[in-house]
Amino acid sequence: MLYTAERSNEKSTSDNPIVQRHIFAYEQALTFIKGHALEVGCGEGYGSKMLRPQADQYTALDKFEALNKENLAGIEFKQMNVPPFKGLMDNTYDVAVSFQVIEHIEEDNLFIKEIHRVLKPGAKLVLTTPNIKMSLTRNPYHVREYTWQELEAKLKKYFSKVELKGIFGDKKAMEYFEQNKASVKKFTRFDVFNLQYLLPRSVLRIPYDIANRMNRLKLQKENGGLVNEISAQNFYLEQAGENCFDLFAVCEK
Repeated sequence: MLYTAERSNEKSTSDNPIVQRHIFAYEQALTFIKGHALEVGCGEGYGSKMLRPQADQYTALDKFEALNKENLAGIEFKQMNVPPFKGLMDNTYDVAVSFQVIEHIEEDNLFIKEIHRVLKPGAKLVLTTPNIKMSLTRNPYHVREYTWQELEAKLKKYFSKVELKGIFGDKKAMEYFEQNKASVKKFTRFDVFNLQYLLPRSVLRIPYDIANRMNRLKLQKENGGLVNEISAQNFYLEQAGENCFDLFAVCEK
């Protein structure tokens, strides 16, 4: 199994705040799921398991086969690098979801274009990605991150209707964010030459992953109650703004 700081583990207590934030996004997507659903970048599949009962047919794509097989019951899984979406026919799917994926894609315009291609007319894409304004450090696993204005403009190139919202945190979620922010600063204070923005992403991935895991474990040890108590109910959806954790887009073909 491939577990990095980028593939949150539903069974890891220290990952709980980020897992719950992702679960909240899946909960918001439930009302859009119908017919033949496509998920692009299903990760460990804990969100796929939530959405699958709402669809007549569910197809999930991921770059890696490092999946929790328990979560894949009734799901057609295809391992592939995207884009393009090889073997997926035009005008096939009634809805597509893609959570925390586009920031990893070199050819993000082709990625959106391909999702648009495989959707039926009138079908919807539900997509999330981190809000760059709330990122604490450079993430070397991400090719780029977006402001809400940048993401909206990019999606409108391909989709006729785009509604952009943001995933925000309540007092408890923000308390964890502030503790995480303070802890991250203790790590990054040694980067006096700002190397995190100068070195190639490939060089930074391993030290980033080690530091990220150490930081999450440190926060759990110091304030395990807060880490364990955060649930999907500590997040809410509103119009996108600079202080939302993630951007949440609903696009119609």
